[in-house]
Order: sequence, then C-alpha cells, then structure tokens
Amino acid sequence: MTPAQSFPEPTDTSAIRIIGRFEAGRGIPEAMRADVRMLGALLGQVLRESGGDDLFEDVERLRLATIQAYDEETSDAFERAAAIAESFSVARADEVARAFTCYFHLVNLAEEHQRVRVLRERAGQPGREDAADTVATAYALLKTEVGDEEARRRLEGLRFHPVFTAHPTEARRRAVSSSIRRLSELLTQHDAASEGGAEEHRARRRMLEEIDTLWRTAPLRSQKPSPTDEVRTVMGVFDETLFTTVPHVYRRIDDALRGDESGASAPVVPAFVRIGSWVGGDRDGNPFVTASVTREASQIASDHVLRGLERALERIGRTLTLDAEDTPPSAAVDALWDRFAAADPGLATELDKRSPGEPHRRLLLALARRVAATRSGEESLRYASPYDLLEDLRAVQSSLADAGAHRHAFGGVQHLIWQVETYGFHLTELEVRQHSQVHAKALSELESGEAPSAQTEEVLEVFRAIADIQRDRGLRAAGRYVVSFTQAASDLAAVHRLARHALGDAAPVLDVVPLFETFADLQAAPAILAEAVTFPEFRARMAATGNRLEVMLGYSDSSKDVGPVAANLALYEAQEKIALWARESGIELTLFHGRGGALGRGGGPANSAILAQPPHSVDGRFKLTEQGEVIFARYGEPAIAMRHIDQVAAATLLASSPTVEQRTSAAAARFADIASVMDAASRERFFSLVKADGFAPWFATVTPLEEIGLLALGSRPARRGLSVESLEDLRAIPWVFAWTQARINLAGWFGLGTALDAVGDETLLSEAYREWPLLRTLIDNVAMSLAKTDERIARQYLALGDRDDLAQLVLDELELTREWVIRLTGGERLLENKPILQRAVQLRTPYVDALSLLQLRALRALRADATGSGADAEQQRLLLLSVSGVAAGLQNTG
Repeated sequence: MTPAQSFPEPTDTSAIRIIGRFEAGRGIPEAMRADVRMLGALLGQVLRESGGDDLFEDVERLRLATIQAYDEETSDAFERAAAIAESFSVARADEVARAFTCYFHLVNLAEEHQRVRVLRERAGQPGREDAADTVATAYALLKTEVGDEEARRRLEGLRFHPVFTAHPTEARRRAVSSSIRRLSELLTQHDAASEGGAEEHRARRRMLEEIDTLWRTAPLRSQKPSPTDEVRTVMGVFDETLFTTVPHVYRRIDDALRGDESGASAPVVPAFVRIGSWVGGDRDGNPFVTASVTREASQIASDHVLRGLERALERIGRTLTLDAEDTPPSAAVDALWDRFAAADPGLATELDKRSPGEPHRRLLLALARRVAATRSGEESLRYASPYDLLEDLRAVQSSLADAGAHRHAFGGVQHLIWQVETYGFHLTELEVRQHSQVHAKALSELESGEAPSAQTEEVLEVFRAIADIQRDRGLRAAGRYVVSFTQAASDLAAVHRLARHALGDAAPVLDVVPLFETFADLQAAPAILAEAVTFPEFRARMAATGNRLEVMLGYSDSSKDVGPVAANLALYEAQEKIALWARESGIELTLFHGRGGALGRGGGPANSAILAQPPHSVDGRFKLTEQGEVIFARYGEPAIAMRHIDQVAAATLLASSPTVEQRTSAAAARFADIASVMDAASRERFFSLVKADGFAPWFATVTPLEEIGLLALGSRPARRGLSVESLEDLRAIPWVFAWTQARINLAGWFGLGTALDAVGDETLLSEAYREWPLLRTLIDNVAMSLAKTDERIARQYLALGDRDDLAQLVLDELELTREWVIRLTGGERLLENKPILQRAVQLRTPYVDALSLLQLRALRALRADATGSGADAEQQRLLLLSVSGVAAGLQNTG
C-alpha cells in the first residue's frame, strides 16, 4: 500500500494520474500495500464521521497537491501546495495536521508489521541472513579464524549493554503509543483471520474504533512528564517485551549453534545482555532528578522485575508435574524444601496438597513465594540477593538433570536462570550522571568551611541513595557514576571525595566513568585516564573487578563543537588511543558510546558502526545509550527486539576478529592523509557557519528552536540559560531537533561536501568508501540524513532570517554534499544502494512536506508577531502539532 492510497481513492482522473506516477517504482511489498490501504481507508472513514466530508476533502486537496509537487519538482506545483496550506483557517489547519500525523502513525505501524512479517518468514529459512548478521553465523566465522577454544572464550565474554535514557526525543504521548500498540495486536489478529469471516470483520471494526480513539486523543502532552513518569514509561518496554524476549534471544542463538542438543544439555550461550538506565539517575542539567527520585526509580524497577520473576516461577512451576517416582529430587532439593517448610509451614502444607508427589513443582512454587516476599520485604522468607535465587534454581536444574529430565532442566528452568542472570532483582543497572562543575562547586563549599548550599546537600544525598540501593539490591543495581564534561583527572577524584563527605568509610562502591564530550576533551582523554588510574580509589576498584575500566564518549556535543565530520574522526582517534593505552596497561576496557537516535548525535545502524571501530576498542563488549523514539523502535516489539539484539551482539563478537581488525587498521593507516584533509576542511567550513557573528539568534529564528522548548517532551530543560546567545547555551538534542524540523538536518551532514571536495580525487575516495569502514559508515549515514532533507522546504525556513549570507552558505554546502555522496554511493539519487531505506523515505516525503507547509505558515505568523502583542496561541498550537507530525513522519527527533 502506498500513501497515495491511504484514504479512499479519489475519482478525479487527474488525481489518479498523479497517484499512478507517484506509485511507480516504489516496490512496496503487496502485504504492506494491503495493510496501509486498509488502515488509510479506516482513517478516511473516521475523518468523514468526525469532521464531515469537508474535512476529508481538505485533507485530500493538500495530500494530492504535495504528491504532485514532489513528483513534478516544479515551483508552480510547490506554490500551489503552499497556497492550499495557507488557505485553511487556523482551526482547519489544526485538524489537517492531526490527520496527517495519524496517517504517519498508521504507516509506521504497517512498516513495523511488515518487518515482523519478514523476520518470521526468514526464521523458517536458514541461511537467508548475512554472515555477520547473527551471533550464530558470526561465531562460525570467528571459529575459522581463531579456533574453537578461543571462539568459545570470546563468546563467554560477550556483552551487549544498552542504556536507556530519558533524553526528550519521544514526541508521542504515551496514550498515543498505547493506542498504536493495540492497533498492532488487532492487525496481527486480522492477518490470522479467515478472509471475509467473522473474525476479520471483528478485527476491522475494532481497528476502526481504535483509529477513532487515536484521532480523538490529544496528540500533545498538557504538561511535562516528571522523572518518575519517565521511569514508568520505560518500564513498559520491560513488561511488554524485554523481560521475556531476551531469554528467547539466548535460546535462539543456542539453537542455531547446537541444533537438537539445545535444550537437552547446558547451553553455550551466556546471559550476555545487561540493561542500564539513566532514567531517574541522570541529573546533569535536570534539577527535577533528585536523590529521592533515584531511590524511587530503583524501587519501581525492582518491583517490576520481582513481579516478573514471580510470575515466571509460577508459570514454569505449574508445568513441572513430574512424579517423584520417575524424577526423584536430589538431596539439595529436599533440603531446600525442608528449609522453606520450616519458615512457612502453612504454605508448605498447601503446596504439598496441590502438588502431591511432585517435588520439583512444589519447590518452584515455593521459590515464587520467596520472590514475592522479597518484593514485600517479608524478612522470614525474602531473598538476601539474586545470587541466592540463582543458587536455588541451579539446584533444581541439577536435580532434574540427574534424574534424566534434561529437557526440563535446560528448557524452562534455564530460561529462569537467564532472566535472573540478566536482570537480578534490579532490572536495570541505574547510573548516576552529574556535571563536573557541580562537583567542583560542592567540594569548594564543603572544604572551605562555609555552610553547604541546598544543591551541595543534594549532591551528598545522592551518594546516600546509591548506598541504600546497593544495600537493598546489590552492587549491580547502582554504582556507575558518570562525570559529564570530564576535563581533568581531578574531576574523577572529586566523586570519591564527595562520597567520603557524604558517608565517610561507609561510602558506596563506585565505578566512576569519565565522559569525554568536546573535541579538546577527546584529545586529552588518554592522559587524563593515565593519571586517574593511579588514584587509590581507582586502583582498589580495578583490582576488585579484574582491572576493568569504563570510559564514555559523547557524540552529541563533539558534533556540535566541531561538526559531524571532524567529530567522527576525532572519536575514532580517541578510541584508538584509549584502546592502545588500555591494552599496554593490561586494562580490560569498555567504551561507552553516548550515541543519540538522530544521525547528528551519532545515531544510525549500530551494527555497521561497531564494525567500523578501531582494533581492540570493542573486544566483545559494546555499550551505548538508547533514547526516546529509538527505545520503542528497537525494543518495543518482540521480534524486532530479538533481531536488533542478535545483530548488535553479532557485530560485537565479529568486530574483534583478526580479519575485521586488520581491515579496519589497514584502511585507517592507508587513508590517514584523506582523514587529515577532511578533518581540517570540514572544521573550517563548520566554523565559518557557527562562529559567524549572530549565528545563534539567526539559528533560533530560521528553525522552530524556541517553540520546541515549549513541547512537553521530557522533564529535562531544553537549554542551559534563558536565551540562545551562543551554541554553548544550547543542548545537543534541540540543536539536532530544530534542524530536523526545518527539513535541513544540518547537524548530520554539514561540512562533508567541503571535506570530500578538498580531497578531490574521486577515484581515491571511491576506493576509500569501499575499503574504509569508518568513511563508508559516515557517508551512508549522511546519505540517510540528506534523503530526509527537502531543499524547497529548507529555503522557506532559511528565508525567515535576514542573513542571506548564512542561508546561502547552508544551501551551497547542501548541494555540494549531496553531489559528492551520490557520486560515491552510485546511482542518480540518494540511497539507490539501499532501496528499502529509499522506499521508506520516498513513501513519507510528500506527506511530511504537507506538515512542513502547515508548520511554516504558523512559524511565519509567530515570527511576524514577535514584536507585536504576543504570540498567537492558536498558531503556536498548530506549530507544535506539526512538530509532532513531522517527527512521526521522519521517524526521528533529536
């Protein structure tokens, strides 16, 4: 189904011709075509029922006009579409914007449904994935290079550690997301129903009702979510997907590696996923995240995982109806039962009656009761730590295996073990983040003898909160402390000094993680680390953890600092130097990548980025931030979550293979001169824009930057000061978000055209694109970013400012970058080497254009009124509605 068929098809022959041309060559799968046709027709019916034929016809007029403008690429067609957008009353424009936003939600749903459909088809056809695409095939390749024993060792050490953040990049309300999830379930039911039957009719009727709900649900939040709200939102991903999905990932890999032996003996796949969270712990620039919020965040997560474990134990326990005669319990299982019966004789009697002669069943149900007691704090039955539960589960597993019930021992019970190993009693490893300057100010107050301020008292209370969480839920529950804007080793030592001020010798165990963000800090990182590891606190912690050290790299601020090209090169160089230093020092290094969802913040496909990392910078461990819409896109649907985790883990395993490391290092050495030229040229070009007099206020004028700050996206403020006078006042997320909304996407590509032009040798650059993973990843990501730009729309935004020189600079660089990227990637248009991505972008662009035209009319009105009597509330609402719609259409924000 194409967007052109999203509403009931028009009868006007000219409209049909327009649609026909737009459809040509899109290559849309028939199943997806049918889904979008149906969903769009249902939306059209809702629009007619809600707003009458007039609303439907206004939506159609703008829809057809933007398709024609996109298809013909003429100024006349574009101006006609713009005139239609301008002709609506503000109230009608509001309704039209909501209609297009609903449409994007439905198309996104249909695409996700198609992805799941394809994944299920592939699951039954072995060999269809690429060699580096799954852990099983990556492991097979690794064995051919390093041998069985070394490959097994590397598999055992595999770690994938996504960290969920509450950075405000999810434009949808939770109510909207919930409605879309219900629609997804109905679409699945519709697929399973017999054509023309009662179940199909019922599914359509309920989808119509749900689309009506989606249409009538206010798309904008009325107020910003609190940090606790953000915690509960992220918990939905665990409840609906991750808690049960991750063990299935392990099982699928074990199945692929061992075939029929999987599930009949001990697995070879370790529990390699660890989930981190900054939600409720990240206080850098967010005054609403307090120590009490951090305590509550940990408690909420713990409650969710304990409830999940309790249900899982009960579910699997009820199935273990194995008679003691055929499957006798071990002495260890009998001893566990005796201890439980002594602690709770009443329940033991009840379970004995429910499970006569079924010792393994009654014990698992008893363990479920102990987990419930852990959640409620019942001292007589509660577990002191997840390791105690693991010990009990392994006793059950050994008992079953010894009795010959191997399929039970290494089936359901193994899934329970994997869940506890992955999530413990904490679910997410909660991390605290704070700015180095806040620490410096607090220490200054504490060590000068003056009365500590409220902010300093709060800093100290955070360490007490960490200590409480560690006492209640173990060291994994909390303990990583990330220091933003680390610029000296003393910034790291400050954390331990503050912990001692808070609790003296009872300070919590801390893994202090430096975050290097700016270009200068990335260059200084190796020297800072070399000094930090000499501190007694660092030495003691590293000795306790096998000489492990974690270092975080910031993609967002480095890109805003020197531009995307120079930032990518600087990050590669920093990783290379840090990895070399760690290797020479005998340190097991984990690099933590602060990647955003948008390309301007280090986003893009994670697996290709991993394979482009410097030698020994991965070594089987990959940790990154996941945020906003990315969390739900990657982890919100079970089949997609399984595929994503498998892909990233495969790349993480393969990145350290001799072949990949040799290819990466050889290419980096061979093309070092190119990198040097590109770095200098791109930085100079970037600075010519962002360091120009008056750039910051001009940027705020030609994009909806100020208005984005009014959106109730997250609890964190969008900027550091009251106004934007320089880039330093601006956070990286709104920097990217604003350029995205203006359809320029400048943060993801500016400077690359100049950098490639400075090299000039197309033959050499083409060779570098083929052989140098870093350059290939950079150019492919820029191609995706450029494909979502629209020069005609961008010109309209740039015209809002009074700086023709800056506007022309942007447009010239856009043209140059697009020209070079097409030359290097091949074809005549962007993304011709990635047809699926190209299709997804082309499907949406005319419809995003419609929302952009509505946004522009609102933005012009607001800018014209800037010196008048005050902003028009109706225009402001229209603009914010369009922001939400464009974010849904482009499928990313910041």
